[in-house]
Amino acid sequence: MGAGNVRLPKRQGEMLVFWKQRLVFLSVPKTGTTAWEEALAPHAAIAVLDPPELKHAPLYRYNRFFRPMFEKACKTDDMETLAVMREPVSWLGSWYRFRRRPFMQGKPNATFDVSFDQFVSAYLDDNPPGFANVGSQATFLEPRPNGTAVDHLFRYENQDALLRFLEERLETKITLPRSNVSPEMSLTLSPDIARRLRKKRAAEFTLYEAIPAHGV
Repeated sequence: MGAGNVRLPKRQGEMLVFWKQRLVFLSVPKTGTTAWEEALAPHAAIAVLDPPELKHAPLYRYNRFFRPMFEKACKTDDMETLAVMREPVSWLGSWYRFRRRPFMQGKPNATFDVSFDQFVSAYLDDNPPGFANVGSQATFLEPRPNGTAVDHLFRYENQDALLRFLEERLETKITLPRSNVSPEMSLTLSPDIARRLRKKRAAEFTLYEAIPAHGV
């Protein structure tokens, strides 16, 4: 279902499929994908809007549902995947700021009454409370036993490399809007919490640091 000339409302993340270009843009939450999707949705053949479990489908869910659909129903096995990963502390900071936005007032997952240290400490619990239960980028992007992996992985902090890749792959000029931006605030972890985070969530840092500056 092509977006055509329909004016699309602002949304918070969606998986985009570019059929002719054989590319699927996976929507990792809190990696700036809302702005990319606003710019790219008109060029997509499929935009998965709902439910959240599918529009934010991690690689394992893409592998289970979408890849077989493309291969069996559409008779193609050459679709490639694209995703963005954010530096782990910055990613947690984005979740923390997002849950302090005005619309979160009175909601159980708001972070108005906790510090950033408290938020990250709760995130490290084996059973984190709702306000700190934000998942894992490493789990979202984890390769599957059948060999399915993200073909093109970019750092959120290197938007220029992602822009160059997409403009070349989609053969179009892309202008990014500022979208779904959380309030600015300075967030610093205490040394102890930072050490605990790196130790317990080592996979997040290992994956991020393995991404070349130009993307893969």
